[in-house]
Amino acid sequence: MSQRPGADPRGDPRAGAAATDSELLARVGHGDRGAFEKLYHRYYRRLYGYLIRQLLPADLVEEVINDVMYVVWKDAAVFESRSKVSTWIFGIAYLSARKRLRRDPRERELPEQEIPLDRILDPGREIWRHELRQGLLRAFRGLSPEQRAVVELTYFQDCSYREIAEIVGCPVNTVKTRMFHARLRLKELLQGLGIHAGSWQDEGATG
Repeated sequence: MSQRPGADPRGDPRAGAAATDSELLARVGHGDRGAFEKLYHRYYRRLYGYLIRQLLPADLVEEVINDVMYVVWKDAAVFESRSKVSTWIFGIAYLSARKRLRRDPRERELPEQEIPLDRILDPGREIWRHELRQGLLRAFRGLSPEQRAVVELTYFQDCSYREIAEIVGCPVNTVKTRMFHARLRLKELLQGLGIHAGSWQDEGATG
């Protein structure tokens, strides 16, 4: 296909308006490198945060992001819109991360700033913030990869249980079960550290 990188062959009547993920992906499917760059930058930070919190070794995070976005570039034209673009992209990231962790089981330390307490615990407990954050850094490592995935996708990526089920490839009820056990496990681990944080926000994701 002969096309100047970054050019949209159909033009964009909404000049100046932010394109939706679906619009950008459709343009990527026609070989629009400019649209791909916009989609890449739109998802880079989210993918980086996701992969870091899955404890992927830091030196592999960039590689996995590139792997994910290569699949997006290659398969954009066959995306069937049966799910949200974000669900599709995070599904690719989930599988890519699991594949890399199987090949390279090293785990990295999770920086303190990667656990935003306001997303998980009652923000009113100011006196506990530092202690809770430090405890969560240690406790998060005690979750299974499957439990870490549902916690990340629920509290940090705002995914519904149905979206998470599509991303990780399991029934919705399995996602709910994993979240239930992840909450119990985190409370147990925190209590083992002498931190009694009974203020989990239980609304979480919905179906």
